[in-house]
Amino acid sequence: MLVFTQYADTAAYLSEKLKKRGIVSMESVTGNSINPHEFAYRFSPVSNNKREVVKGSQELRVLIATDVLSEGQNLQDAHIVVNYDLPWAIIRLIQRAGRVDRIGQQSDKILCYSFLPEDGIENIIRLRARLRTRIGENAEVVGSDEVFFDGDPVNIHDLYSEKSGILDEVDSDFEVDLSSYAYQIWKNATDADPKLKKLIPDLPKVSFSTKSPNGEDPQRGVILYAHTGRENDALIWLDEQGKTVTQNQFRILKAAACNAEEPALERLPNHHDLVKMGLDEIAIEERSMAGTLGKRTGIKYKVFQRLTLFNDETKNTLFQPPADLKRALDDIFRFPLREYARETLNREFKLVNDEKLAELVLSLWEQHKLVIRDEDNNQPAEPQIICSLGIR
Repeated sequence: MLVFTQYADTAAYLSEKLKKRGIVSMESVTGNSINPHEFAYRFSPVSNNKREVVKGSQELRVLIATDVLSEGQNLQDAHIVVNYDLPWAIIRLIQRAGRVDRIGQQSDKILCYSFLPEDGIENIIRLRARLRTRIGENAEVVGSDEVFFDGDPVNIHDLYSEKSGILDEVDSDFEVDLSSYAYQIWKNATDADPKLKKLIPDLPKVSFSTKSPNGEDPQRGVILYAHTGRENDALIWLDEQGKTVTQNQFRILKAAACNAEEPALERLPNHHDLVKMGLDEIAIEERSMAGTLGKRTGIKYKVFQRLTLFNDETKNTLFQPPADLKRALDDIFRFPLREYARETLNREFKLVNDEKLAELVLSLWEQHKLVIRDEDNNQPAEPQIICSLGIR
């Protein structure tokens, strides 16, 4: 049995209580654990091909874990997952179940049990209601057989492909990793047609095409994908008058979606003018991010605020971080984050404690992988158009 919780304190609490009740062959693993992989191997030695490695150590029948084990681990020796508490991001439920619902799973069914908030708490935070609403929006999918709450079917594939806009709402409490989402689109396409793995990378830069709008989002215009002068990826969608349609990256990807049989249309008369306007907008947006922390929901803002507080609270104590952390935080404020740093920090932000987060930021800073500086006041390189898509 695999038991997930959001918090390290809760994992420790569960471990203590269950051991007192006689549960054996059990451990808990959190972001503070020295080697989380060791616990994964002891819990699921067959699927990890580690039977000999863990020989002599006690194999685990119950593993309590935070989301440190919700990604990138093979745990399919088990087929029972318990959500002791519910994450705000429904994608986390998918990732948790995905640890056991993998190639090599021997059970006919994956069993997922979720503890729900008591009525009094639910009236305050409405967590269960919000998750039910999101899942309900997806329940229109015919033939789905995965069930997270009794009577609520949800199709995992359609969560990844944003069938009903279930991932559109991004709360201040979490950010869905856009790169992982985009990669899933790529993987679905290349699994269906392996020739795309060579065909698409060989396309020249500035490639463009045009298609008709999707029925649920009929807005016309041009979608531009560019690589900025500060080494960031950018998507922007302008209407036919050159005004920004949305900055929601999921909505843009959704509008661009089509299958291989989609007919190509003649481009809009002002297609290339709109591409240039989009490129200018991207450059302006990127310059405006220098010397600011951006949105309160952004990873730049959240890392800066959290580590500034950590630095202040530990000042003049044995736990005070190195002086270079202050320099790294100054750089976070003054310069844009590198794409690699943004992805890494987004992925690790909720999985590690303040000390580990500080170590991660320092490591990125020391390797010159944290921010993009304009050395000697030189202007950044020109942004590069990767491709564009007209919608008419």
